[in-house]
Amino acid sequence: MKIQRCKGMRDLRPDEMAVFRRVEAACLASFDAWGYREVRTPTIEHLHLFTSAGTLTPGQLGKVYSFLDWDGWSGERVVLRPDGTIPVARLYADTLAGQTARLSYSSNIFMFEETGERPRERWQCGVELIGDGSAAADAELVSLSLETLKKLGIKNVEVRLSHAGLVMALLEKLGLGDEERHKAFDRILDGDAAVLAEAGKTSPELAGALKPLVQMKGPSAGSLRNQQAALPPELSDLKAHLGEFLETAAVLDELGVDYRINIASGAGFEYYTGLIFQLYAGGEKIGGGGRYDALIAAMGGGDEPAAGFALYLDQIVKLVKPQEIQSDGAVCLRVADGVPAGRAFEAAAGLREAGYRVVMDPKAEAQHVVQVNEAGLVYGGTPCESVADVLKRMEG
Repeated sequence: MKIQRCKGMRDLRPDEMAVFRRVEAACLASFDAWGYREVRTPTIEHLHLFTSAGTLTPGQLGKVYSFLDWDGWSGERVVLRPDGTIPVARLYADTLAGQTARLSYSSNIFMFEETGERPRERWQCGVELIGDGSAAADAELVSLSLETLKKLGIKNVEVRLSHAGLVMALLEKLGLGDEERHKAFDRILDGDAAVLAEAGKTSPELAGALKPLVQMKGPSAGSLRNQQAALPPELSDLKAHLGEFLETAAVLDELGVDYRINIASGAGFEYYTGLIFQLYAGGEKIGGGGRYDALIAAMGGGDEPAAGFALYLDQIVKLVKPQEIQSDGAVCLRVADGVPAGRAFEAAAGLREAGYRVVMDPKAEAQHVVQVNEAGLVYGGTPCESVADVLKRMEG
């Protein structure tokens, strides 16, 4: 009987893996150039890490892979990490508290998907900027994400902006109770843009005043500035959130970043407190991030502002044009019958020391082909006295 892989999981062939590694390496190199140092967190974390601080929406918590990690007669419920940011925040609270830290990571996350048609294991590369709550820090993250995608050759990336603090303040204005307000907020973060309109039915007059904010879809900070100036007196306490949003948008304008504002479309995580940004290409979401100023404190790491983003590698590799990765710098060593194995292995070792990938397979395709005969080495039809001679001809 043929054994099938688990539903929602996938294998990567060598050609697919080569593209994946190229994308991953390009992301990490880009992050490193901006001063973000790579960290690694465990695949398994305690479930309460994702529940006690209200870090994931109920919809997301219902999709985690959880099980009991037995210890003698007792056990504690753990999960396969469903998010990349929360474990890095825990790492910061554990070992780096009080420092301004720029951290990067590449990791897999796990989310149950009922049909199994979408991946249940997903890969992402991301960064977290902890200890800086400025508008410039938000703009840095947006700019870094766009620069990384540009280096991967991905064009026409759409940036969509929202603001978690403003969304929550709008819901509070509609007079919703705590539980109802959090449910509505979770629905918005899960991408349900109709929630604000539904909530507004309880107070039509207030909903009418909020309507311009809910429907705001502007291309620049000017849209926010106009809405801030037009706020009626009963909504004046929203100005602080709009002002914070405006500061980041103004920096992005200064940097020449194109974006669209859509307040009612802030898909993300419950831990977001400020700016939320989403990245789209070809109609598909390929990344996103936001500000989460309360998360570190909720984990006992002090009152540290923080923000970050993740790029979704599974989507991005589909957009990166495959290149001749396998053949670049590769050497096929074709060994004639009767040639001692030691001589072939010695030649292969010399080529590998020079930085080439060497395959001893007469059927393999490669950029360079070296024959090992009883008389010696042959490259390009020309006899060579040694590996050094082969290298000279290959590189000349």
